[in-house]
Amino acid sequence: MPERMPKLPDDERSTLLLVDDDDVFRRVLARALERRGYAVSVAASVDAALASALEQPPEYAVVDLKMPGASGLVLIEKLIELDPNTRVVMLTGYASIATAIEAIKLGALHYLAKPCDADQVVAALNKSSEGDSATPVAGSPLSVDRLEWEHIQRVLAEQQGNISATARALKMHRRTLQRKLGKRPTRE
Repeated sequence: MPERMPKLPDDERSTLLLVDDDDVFRRVLARALERRGYAVSVAASVDAALASALEQPPEYAVVDLKMPGASGLVLIEKLIELDPNTRVVMLTGYASIATAIEAIKLGALHYLAKPCDADQVVAALNKSSEGDSATPVAGSPLSVDRLEWEHIQRVLAEQQGNISATARALKMHRRTLQRKLGKRPTRE
């Protein structure tokens, strides 16, 4: 059972900006985070999130990676520019090593793959920014499908998200690349 925080007035609660384009997920996670003591504001896009953050820079932010328009990576950079003390966690159903590295380099403290619950999000928000040498090492190598996904994500990041340039770099038809990008990566 999640730990319930006593209801504090909004001006005494930590502010948290939750950005995700999935309405149901956003609503459920916002409610769960509010029960855990945060004053949550929500946004469904990078533009809406930036408008909210300009009005009141959040202490915490949970940012989805893949949204219509600009990606969550753009938002991380903007939030950190606005307030370097904002603790950002990237949350995504499209996890890859390339985007995890970029999120951390841009200022995110942690990177979580969906599905995850509110307790995992709160734990990530409150973890120290130091590395953990006790993190378990995978018992087997990545599958060929996962390696392909990771390679595509790395090349896509090198091409600044340009799908046509990525397809040319991979010597792949653009439609084939779009189809592969539309699939979720395989879980390991």
